[in-house]
Amino acid sequence: MPSEKIRAEISRRAYAAFQADALSVPPMTLRGGYAEDSYDIAPPPDPVIDALTDAYLEAYTFWGLAYLDPASWRHYLPSLIAYAFRHMDDPHMVVEGLLHNLRPPDREPPRLASLTAAQEAVIVAFLEEVAFSEDSANQGFAIQVLEEWWIPDALYRKR
Repeated sequence: MPSEKIRAEISRRAYAAFQADALSVPPMTLRGGYAEDSYDIAPPPDPVIDALTDAYLEAYTFWGLAYLDPASWRHYLPSLIAYAFRHMDDPHMVVEGLLHNLRPPDREPPRLASLTAAQEAVIVAFLEEVAFSEDSANQGFAIQVLEEWWIPDALYRKR
């Protein structure tokens, strides 16, 4: 199956697996996480300002994603996966920011351990596509993330 079809299928699976999270209003937005990273008070969610456009993801993902609680983090994952497949060259460090936030150690409350089996399978498929696609700017990093948490006998994951 060509990469385009594989990526479309993984994106479809991501939106299905994270549907409940993606449809809810996140307690913390990426913009709010970005504000906290800048030592500001996180603004409340705003459906217009926080619309999931490429420009929004490019502005707030790298510094804001780390501050999100598990539900908010899961809310953004399908959109970030779809963005990654549209921008495998990663000129705005959105994909790199996502990869950083798929690495251990897990947080408290856990984000990585909050995923269902279907959600984990989507993350693994996403990481494998980023890791083994010639057009990916983050091949080595995605392989590292897979080895740290997502493959059988991962380095830092107790099963």
